[in-house]
Amino acid sequence: MKAFPMSESRPPSAKGIDGFINDERYRSVFYQIVVFGLFIWAVFSLIDNTQTNMAARKMAVGFDFLKNSAGFAIAWTPLDYKPQDSYFFVYWVGVVNTLLLAGVSIILATLVGFLVGIMRLAQNWLVAQIASWYVEILRNTPLLLQIIFWYLGAFANLPRPKQSIEIFGIDWLVLNNRGLYVPKPEVLELFWLTGLAFVVGIALALWINKRATTKQQQTGQYVSTVLPTIAAVFGLPALTFVLTGMPLDWSFPELKGFNYRGGGFVLPAMLAVMVALVVYHSAYAAEMVRAGIMSVNKGQTEAAASLGLKQNFIMRLVIIPQAMRAIVPPMISLWMNVVKNSSLAIAIGFPDLVSVFMQTSLNQSGHAVEIVAMVMAFYMTVSLTISACLNVYNKKIQIQER
Repeated sequence: MKAFPMSESRPPSAKGIDGFINDERYRSVFYQIVVFGLFIWAVFSLIDNTQTNMAARKMAVGFDFLKNSAGFAIAWTPLDYKPQDSYFFVYWVGVVNTLLLAGVSIILATLVGFLVGIMRLAQNWLVAQIASWYVEILRNTPLLLQIIFWYLGAFANLPRPKQSIEIFGIDWLVLNNRGLYVPKPEVLELFWLTGLAFVVGIALALWINKRATTKQQQTGQYVSTVLPTIAAVFGLPALTFVLTGMPLDWSFPELKGFNYRGGGFVLPAMLAVMVALVVYHSAYAAEMVRAGIMSVNKGQTEAAASLGLKQNFIMRLVIIPQAMRAIVPPMISLWMNVVKNSSLAIAIGFPDLVSVFMQTSLNQSGHAVEIVAMVMAFYMTVSLTISACLNVYNKKIQIQER
């Protein structure tokens, strides 16, 4: 009996229009081309319609207005802004204010969230209940109401400058209803060397910790890196600072008349928004941390304890590294929400990007489309940057399959 060779079963090839219609690959490409074409058509139609309507109303189109003088003051900014500066500089003032507010809030919310999340799993009943109430109350209260509460209920009711609260009993670190007054650094010529030493120290500390981790994985011997890390991150910049003649002066706030002069200060509105952002988002971060820790198999803790590891080492070296695989993905959304929710600062008058550019500048110049587009581009860029960076870290800590 004649044997026929086995061959892969393939559908008979059809030619012409029937083959194109029946082939799933061609249909998929065709549908994608059609959808992309409709999207491009919709975008160009929207742009053309907007330009036509604006031309009919004799409204100017373009970004030439950014060169014009803004002509208004801004209550607070770390930049050297003057009312004679352009709208483009106003845009950067708003960007810097927003990034400063969001950046500090992200760091503090993450740290507080980790602390509260670990407290929720504590064996002490009182500590666990306090953390639980913290999460449930703050997470179920609107952020805007919390911002208004902190502003009107706390910082607006602080004493006047002459009755200022001296923090830690220090007369140049005071808090009153005008804001928080702190010493202001004045950078001199060679201070950049200290900054460079700080960057080198961070790189050196990362190398030291990586080397210690590799040694521990290969030999099982634990090497403490606390002192070398402190020496690299803080000792090297301090030594550079001293050797370059301490190129940094300080301006201290002093009470003169009815207000403080000199130094730097932070608006009560910024403090209120920052506190609200931190406590609100830390409640969500705490739940992410708690869920991440609980996702780690209990056997990991028992195995680590059987090896004689102390509780703090178990949490730091065994539980947290594995829990980060479950914590990081939702943390990406949390960080992006902090940046976007910082726009609610407009409710109490903090001069963020939305306030100084999309409100005041828009009302004066009338270029609504351009201004809104620039603000949207900023928030989109920041959100995509945060997402990209944390996705790289998330990919690094995931279990690599072979």
